[in-house]
Amino acid sequence: MYNFIFDIDDTVYDQLKPFRQAFDKNFQRYSSIPITKIYLFSRKFSDALFDKTEKGEVKLEDMQSYRIIKAFEMFDIQITQEQAAKFQNDYQNFQKNIGLLEDIRKTLDYCKEQNVVLGIISNGPSEHQRSKIKQLNLEKWVPKQNIFISDELKIAKPDVRIFKYVQNNLNILPESTYYIGDSYENDMIGAKKAGWKAIWSNRRNHYQTDTSWKPDYVIQKDQSLLNIVQHILNDSHFS
Repeated sequence: MYNFIFDIDDTVYDQLKPFRQAFDKNFQRYSSIPITKIYLFSRKFSDALFDKTEKGEVKLEDMQSYRIIKAFEMFDIQITQEQAAKFQNDYQNFQKNIGLLEDIRKTLDYCKEQNVVLGIISNGPSEHQRSKIKQLNLEKWVPKQNIFISDELKIAKPDVRIFKYVQNNLNILPESTYYIGDSYENDMIGAKKAGWKAIWSNRRNHYQTDTSWKPDYVIQKDQSLLNIVQHILNDSHFS
């Protein structure tokens, strides 16, 4: 039997939705900018400062403002620190209304029916990630002790140690464990280096930066994780 460990952001819910809502509220005059592109730029700049933020070298609030300011600069637009902070505040408020993707909900239901071990590994601040977990009601499927947040462990993806920690904590085997996430660098490379299998939720058509690490499955727009999980589990019954 296989185990399935999930990322949170932009994997089990649509992170673009609250971003778009905050953007529309604060920057309607820039509506000609492709929302997906500015969102992806903000993620890129966020990732660039993630390690320093985790170590306390950069304040979380400063990183959050920096990423949207730099994203706008990619379109030759300057916004103020105050505008960035207001956007971030609204973004976090809209995140209080996030919901699971329907395909994820069906997949979790199916896994629970099959008595599959489920878990979560998420990068980010403890309070912020825990609030998302509560909003998404993920503990309905994932036991509290199977949820691991980088801020709490002081280890973050793609560091192999966080995958090994979870593996040892849950007493699961790497070769029978799938990690499901949207980030190629953090999720796919991290999981594969740890000896896990990996399912890349690439619904936004991200670029694969390192072809030496190949996901076992790739989910693109409108494709179903449920179908992949059913295929994996049905095959395992006969192996």
